[in-house]
Amino acid sequence: MSRSLDDQTLALAGVFQAANLVQQIAHNGQCSETSLETCIRSLFATNPASTLDVYGGELTDIREGLVTLASVLGQQSKQQDIEVLRYVLNLIHLESKLNRRSDMLEVIGSRIDQARHTASHFGFTHSNLISNLASVYTDTISTFRLRIQVSGNPSVLQRDENAAKVRALLLAGIRSTVLWRQTGGRRWQLIFSRRKVIERARQLAEQGQRPL
Repeated sequence: MSRSLDDQTLALAGVFQAANLVQQIAHNGQCSETSLETCIRSLFATNPASTLDVYGGELTDIREGLVTLASVLGQQSKQQDIEVLRYVLNLIHLESKLNRRSDMLEVIGSRIDQARHTASHFGFTHSNLISNLASVYTDTISTFRLRIQVSGNPSVLQRDENAAKVRALLLAGIRSTVLWRQTGGRRWQLIFSRRKVIERARQLAEQGQRPL
């Protein structure tokens, strides 16, 4: 796996995209279907040719994550930014715990593999697949002492389909965090190399703009 700044930035954008979608669903009950599909699809990219291939092979697919990364790390001025950053830091913390649990990693891997049939049959954003992935998260990551507290509109979060999307996206966020670590990403870089990461995320987001 390549360990370039581009690879680290793309993987980190995957974490930020998942966190941003969690924030949107928790407050509004909706998010971009395309961005959601990119996150869910990434869970099934177990043998990618490149880091970008994990997210569909096009910068447009991960653009929301790149824009969010640059905005949140650059400003942190809005309540929304603070929530997204909290989810990202919690995902990084949880992944470091998961990395020491080979038994749990095996369970997650085998259950995602079992869900491939559902994904190929119904598509990546179908409620059956989302519920399936949400239960994987509940049975594994949710058992750690640190649990991600999702802030939002209680009436929105009480709806089963929204709660399932949030859990499936948190699982996708963990997947991108694993990838970030595999490409050489480390927590200290969020402090000491922040400007470099922000700048690269902005450049990649610009390249990923959809032609009008």
